[in-house]
Amino acid sequence: MNSIITKWKQGLAKTSKAKFGQIAAILGATEISDDTYEELEALLIQADMGLDTSESILASIWDRERADGITQMDDLKRALREELRLRLNTPPTLEFLEKPTIILVVGVNGSGKTTSIAKLGKRYSDQGKDVILGAADTYRAAGIDQLEIWADRVDLPLVAGQHGGDPGAVAYDTVNAAFARNADIALIDTAGRLHTRFNLMEELKKVKRVVGKAKSGAPDEIWLVMDATTGQNAIQQARAFKDAVEVTGVILAKLDSSARGGMAFAIHSELDLPIIYAGLGEGIDDLQPFDPDAFINGILGEWQ
Repeated sequence: MNSIITKWKQGLAKTSKAKFGQIAAILGATEISDDTYEELEALLIQADMGLDTSESILASIWDRERADGITQMDDLKRALREELRLRLNTPPTLEFLEKPTIILVVGVNGSGKTTSIAKLGKRYSDQGKDVILGAADTYRAAGIDQLEIWADRVDLPLVAGQHGGDPGAVAYDTVNAAFARNADIALIDTAGRLHTRFNLMEELKKVKRVVGKAKSGAPDEIWLVMDATTGQNAIQQARAFKDAVEVTGVILAKLDSSARGGMAFAIHSELDLPIIYAGLGEGIDDLQPFDPDAFINGILGEWQ
């Protein structure tokens, strides 16, 4: 347990030291001044929470102030913590009842998709699951090579096609291979694509349809990998993926490299998607199930 807490502390260090560090400094004052709320709202916006989310939090705190009276800084700190928690989904329990469970992983170029897939494969394999990987990112020869290297490193089977080949065919073959091997989970990589490229988004829809032909009702999960270093800029991208392929959850990658952890709250309020995993480091075991309470403790620099 202590090692997990340490991962969260280290992974959120940049976010905690940035704007959220200034928020913590405000909350560490001895009393509430006339400027406290204005300063708090400005810092929430600057922390990449987004204007709407920041205003919503302050409006809720003001409602509490009118109803209950918030006269002490400890009361304000408690109210902020509770309002932050209300704006993070509790991740669903992943039971993988379907066999094989087909997970399609999507996202923009450079978001950390391929690495996240390898880390997921390692995690599930360590849990005793039979896992197979699918390299349906056929646009980049380096993308196929990268997943092959990771598959060798974590000792998992891989289905891969030729560079420039049909990504739908690779996805289809991966599902069939999962059935043939009696695998528990198939993780299928897809080509990174900008949300503004209509033809590529249409192709992603096709990959999803093809997977559904290989297994009725599949994919069982569609996870969007979001780069935490891009902050609010990633929200519009995420909305396009959600609309195109009905994303079921988010992997927030590179959180350890970002001072923009506030975007996690916008993922809930603007996208209404749960964060399933968070990338807290570059190590193979540093992709951790998202823990809303640990996240809030981390960004506020408080550990209970």
